[in-house]
Amino acid sequence: MPTSGRVPGRVAVVLAVLGLLLAACGGGGDPLGSSPPPPSDPDTIRVGSANFPENRLLAEIYATALSIRGVQVERRFGIGNRETYFPQVRDGAVDLVPDYTGNLLRYLDPNATATAPADVYAQVAQRLPPTLRVLQPSAAQDKDGVVVTRAFAAQNGVRSIADLARLCPTLTFGGPPEFATRPYGIPGLARTYGCTLRAFRALDSGGPLTVAALRQGTVQAADLFSTDPSLAMNDFVVLDDPRSNFAAQQVVPLINATKLAKPAVADVLDLISEKLDTATLTDLNRRVEGPDKPDPAQVARDWLSSAGIG
Repeated sequence: MPTSGRVPGRVAVVLAVLGLLLAACGGGGDPLGSSPPPPSDPDTIRVGSANFPENRLLAEIYATALSIRGVQVERRFGIGNRETYFPQVRDGAVDLVPDYTGNLLRYLDPNATATAPADVYAQVAQRLPPTLRVLQPSAAQDKDGVVVTRAFAAQNGVRSIADLARLCPTLTFGGPPEFATRPYGIPGLARTYGCTLRAFRALDSGGPLTVAALRQGTVQAADLFSTDPSLAMNDFVVLDDPRSNFAAQQVVPLINATKLAKPAVADVLDLISEKLDTATLTDLNRRVEGPDKPDPAQVARDWLSSAGIG
C-alpha cells in the first residue's frame, strides 16, 4: 500500500463516482439507499404489490386490465409486506395494490374481532384513511392456515388447531417472519387456542422454504395459504379453525381515492373481483408456479381474455 498522499487510480475513480452520487443526492444521504418514488402523474395509476407470487400476479391482472381499458399504468411490484407497502399507498407513492380483507383489517386495527366476510369488509372500509378506498371484494379468499403433513395428522389424531394445542409445546412452527408478531399469528394461536409453541422458525411467505421445511420435518406445522398449489401437490392438511383465529381474507383492490375520477377504473377492477373466486385463484397460482415458469403477464392476459375482460 503506498504511503504517499497519492490515491491509486481505481480507488480514485470509485471515490469520484461516489462523490457525484452524493452530490446528486444533496450530499447527505446513502447513495445506494432507496426510497419510495414521488406520487404518480394524475393521469397514471401506479400499481404495486407485495413480495409473493400470487400478489404480483393479481397486481399484473389489475395493471393489464386497466391498460386494456386505456388507463396509463406504472408497475411497482414486489415492494414488501403490508408494513412496507401500506404506508406507500397511504402516502401516494403507490396508487393501487391487491390486498386481503382480514389481514388488512388487523393491520388497521389489531383489536378488531370481525371474522365473517361482510363484517370484515365493512370494518376495513370504516377504518381506512379518508384518502383510500376498497372496491368490491372478490369471492376469492387466500386465508392463512395452520398446515401439517398428512402423516403427522394421522399419527397424532389432529384435524383442527384445537386438536393441535396439546402438542404445541413440542412443536417448531414455520412461517413468514411477520407471523411471529401479527395478532392472528403466534400471538393469536396462543390467545385463541392456548397454543404455546416450543419454537418459531422464520422462513418465507407461503414459499418454497416453508414447504421444504414442512416436508423435511424441520418444522412440524406451518403457516401456508389456502390457494397455495403446494398443498395438493404435497398432500398437506390444512387444519380446521373452529374458533376463527383467521378472519375472512377476500381479495380486494385497495386504491387511492383520487384515482377513481375515471369511472372505467372502478368498473374494470369490480369486474375482475366479480369473476375471481378461490378455485380460479388457486389454478392461476398453479400455472404461475408450474415447472415451465410462464411469464405472469401472459398468465394474466390469458385469464382476462377467458373471463371476457381482456
